[in-house]
Amino acid sequence: MDMFRSVKFRLLVVFLPFFFIWGCTAAARTKMMVDGMKPMMDKMKIAANKNTDIELLRDAMPASLVQLDGFIEISPDNPDLLLRAAEANAGYAFAFVKDKNRKRMFFQKARDYSLRALKQNDTFREASDKSLDEFIGSLKSFEKEDVPALFFASSTWIQWIGLSLSDPEALMDLPKVEAMMERVLELDDTFMYGSIHAGFGAYYAARSVTLGGKPVKAKYHFDKAFEISESKYLVFYLLYARYYAVQIQDRTLFVETLNKVISAPPNLLPEKNLANEIARRKAKELLAEADEYF
Repeated sequence: MDMFRSVKFRLLVVFLPFFFIWGCTAAARTKMMVDGMKPMMDKMKIAANKNTDIELLRDAMPASLVQLDGFIEISPDNPDLLLRAAEANAGYAFAFVKDKNRKRMFFQKARDYSLRALKQNDTFREASDKSLDEFIGSLKSFEKEDVPALFFASSTWIQWIGLSLSDPEALMDLPKVEAMMERVLELDDTFMYGSIHAGFGAYYAARSVTLGGKPVKAKYHFDKAFEISESKYLVFYLLYARYYAVQIQDRTLFVETLNKVISAPPNLLPEKNLANEIARRKAKELLAEADEYF
């Protein structure tokens, strides 16, 4: 019996390393497979963005979000996956989530994924929780290739703050977010059809003048967004009506802008068909609520 146990122990000692190596190899293979999916996911994103069936995409997106979370579990430091997940969570929140708390949760998740990608930059990671001056200084270490991460981090962060107005600590983050937006503006203001300009336009128009709103700056940035996008990205006009027209209390501009979105031709910007169809639907909803704003 002792000899049998001794043989079993020796066999276990011999084979355990192989099981360990096999497990590590399997994990490495899985990570390699996920990391190699970028070309396929690029095509899937293109196909989704060209789609005009809002209900189809609304029903499909939750599963896609969970799938992206799983991929990130496998490859947690993959910046491409982190930014895909950030963009997808933010897009889902904007397009389909009505509940304020759930919307806030999705924007927070999108922000955190974006910041994880940015914190792969050692300078930024070390300064991220330090003084505002150090934080702003660290942004100089980013280049044009970092614009997507900077844009999604700042745009989702500011959305999260807007849904967290009862939290004084959230408002304290605004200077950091504004600095990140400024850095995107410096590096590439044409990213995503000039979305950073539309972001600044909404930011300066979201408050009344008495509370610090800046309608002149808002108008400038919206006009730049329209110019860069050749007036084809309808989301910008939706934001223009919702924030700028409301800020200056111009109901005629509000109505005309929303009708422009609603009556825009199909396939105006084929690679952004889904976003434009969502803007069209939201424009109809906003137009029906005009009396709440004027």
